[in-house]
Amino acid sequence: MTEVLLYVLGILIFVIGLAVSIGLHEFGHLIPAKLFGVKVTQYMLGFGRTIWSKRRGETEYGVKMIPLGGYIAMSGMYPPEQPGAAARPSTTGFLNSVVQEGASFGKPDAEPKRGMAAVVEDARLASAESIDSGEDHRTFYRLPPWKKIIIMLGGPLMNLVLAFVFFAIVLVVFGVPQNSTTLGQVNECLAPANSNASSCSSDDPAAPAAAAGLRPGDRVISVDGTRITSWDQFRTIIGESPGESLSVEIERGGAEQTVSLEPVVNTRTVTDADGNAVTRADGTVQTESVGMIGAVPASENVAQPITAVPAFVGENVQRVAGIIIRMPERMVDVWNAAFGSEARDPNGPISVVGVGRMAGEIVSLDDAPVAARAQTMIGLLGSLNVALFVFNLVPLLPLDGGHVVGAVYEWLKRGIARLRRKPDPGPIDTAKMVPVTMAVAIVLGAMTVLLIYADLVKPVSLFG
Repeated sequence: MTEVLLYVLGILIFVIGLAVSIGLHEFGHLIPAKLFGVKVTQYMLGFGRTIWSKRRGETEYGVKMIPLGGYIAMSGMYPPEQPGAAARPSTTGFLNSVVQEGASFGKPDAEPKRGMAAVVEDARLASAESIDSGEDHRTFYRLPPWKKIIIMLGGPLMNLVLAFVFFAIVLVVFGVPQNSTTLGQVNECLAPANSNASSCSSDDPAAPAAAAGLRPGDRVISVDGTRITSWDQFRTIIGESPGESLSVEIERGGAEQTVSLEPVVNTRTVTDADGNAVTRADGTVQTESVGMIGAVPASENVAQPITAVPAFVGENVQRVAGIIIRMPERMVDVWNAAFGSEARDPNGPISVVGVGRMAGEIVSLDDAPVAARAQTMIGLLGSLNVALFVFNLVPLLPLDGGHVVGAVYEWLKRGIARLRRKPDPGPIDTAKMVPVTMAVAIVLGAMTVLLIYADLVKPVSLFG
């Protein structure tokens, strides 16, 4: 029963973290929009039916039934087709845009149009009546392009700031696991690198560490008078000293003592900077002959400097961007896993349902210290905000990145007109992109449904 409650608690923590991340994302849009004088009529968490709201000034703040996003509604994101016509209010948040655009289809028009023209016209006129008389100057489309870019980048940048905060807590407060100079395990024998044996045989040489009396928990202080500050330093000395007698000073139970240690020659798998095995051209694992003692280090958390956070966040951004770039291929893998016998890729895309399940697993893990579970949860929220940052920068409407591209195009178009001494072409008509918006939204919706299904029938687990 306790495990179930902890699992639910983990999901609840994730849901709250997701709501805060989405809410602050929309505040990233709201604050500059209000500073630039744009009329913001709504600030909402979720979409669909409103379950609670309160009006402050001209803006209605509230929570909606479906907690899969958020939005702010700004007046006049689309310019009017005819001079003097009223612009329509629109929103950030692609899911709400889908509902908004879809609800406008089929409305009566004075001069009925057909095909995509009707879609564009419906989207342009759907909410024109909601803009108060005399407030056309407070519409989004009248802003200079640089202000539009600031408003639309405000949301993703807020997620990036949150990612920095969460990962700073993970790295600076909790630290990251690193090999220490303390022995974590001492083997009885040395097995070759290509051996799959789980126990010692009579042919395996005795491990020098065990023969010297070393035990788990011993901390290496020095070797032949050279002070040891890292496991890599100790490992290098051992590897370069096969057949040599080394005087090793250790600390055991608060007392220091010296043992004689003689590494023996053995084969070891060659690894790269990330700790992965290096393979030859024929696919076999590369090995090397070095001195070994049959001991492995214990891991301990080491606090990192604050300067390590940007690089860590950058690596996460690069990883998520790589997933998005290869999304079609990744979704094929998800389909094959969901409807076939293939295993899910733990580094592939997952839905909020899958992340919620991971959060439940983390919190309900009984044999992990509370600090370790807290660290993993905070790291999960950091990764969530990196995903929100990168995803919203995809240069397709109705995502923030699509609006940014539109503003940049408008900026260039107006700049070229000035250089050519041509009349100002005015704001670009983003309403013409509504069919593309709907197509993108349909694709994203289908991907979301597939990921949720896959996370229900064949979820990705952090612990196997």
